[in-house]
Amino acid sequence: MCYDVSYLTKKLERYAKHYGSDEDWQDIKKRLPPTYHTQGFDHPDIPVVVGEAPDRVDTYTWGLIPKWVKDAASATKISNSTLNARSEEMFEKPSYKGPAKSKHCLVIIDGFFEHHWKNGKSYPYFIQLKNNEPFALAGLWEEWQGKRTVTIVTTRANPLMQKIHNKPRGSEGPRMPLIIPREMESEWLKSVADDIDKEKLMDWIGPYDENEMESYTVPRLRGKAYQGNVPDITKRVQYDELDSSQGKLF
Repeated sequence: MCYDVSYLTKKLERYAKHYGSDEDWQDIKKRLPPTYHTQGFDHPDIPVVVGEAPDRVDTYTWGLIPKWVKDAASATKISNSTLNARSEEMFEKPSYKGPAKSKHCLVIIDGFFEHHWKNGKSYPYFIQLKNNEPFALAGLWEEWQGKRTVTIVTTRANPLMQKIHNKPRGSEGPRMPLIIPREMESEWLKSVADDIDKEKLMDWIGPYDENEMESYTVPRLRGKAYQGNVPDITKRVQYDELDSSQGKLF
């Protein structure tokens, strides 16, 4: 799954090189601090590019609220369960089937975190692209009472993420966020319509090439040892309980 991410930690030009404009990112930076770590259950605002304005970047709140939700209490409750949308189910689930047809977006991040389990304990990993560039996750968005919210689409894990995400919830198997290759980003944004070719879309929705990714263990993300949203939260640390090779790239 994908509940912990990092974004806005690089220089503005790194983002404007691929998404939006300098002015967009300057505005976002005025409103949001560098986010070295946040989790979806805090419902942070996160940089997003939507299909209706592919040359602009804005921020939407993480945790999709379907348009049919009737009141604030229900909105709060459902937003905790809509942080991620399974790609295999997004056209059928009531919360996602509308946005899956008509409201695709890119969620711009620097990296994401996942926990690996060994001997009953969890160890956090930070995962990013080897080129150290910001990248886009597939997202779906919706507007509810003037508020725009977003969910991150997930897919089956590639071999790297299978090793890290070794204790998935239920029986669904290891997962990872759906990373959209740079050359396919416009296709994801444009693939919206009532008569959308679902089979064609699903053909290229899949795990990202593990050879383009890197991972390493980082400080604790939960409990008393958690340092908060600080640069050191993405720094490499070694856990004696893990093999030295596993602590890097398995």
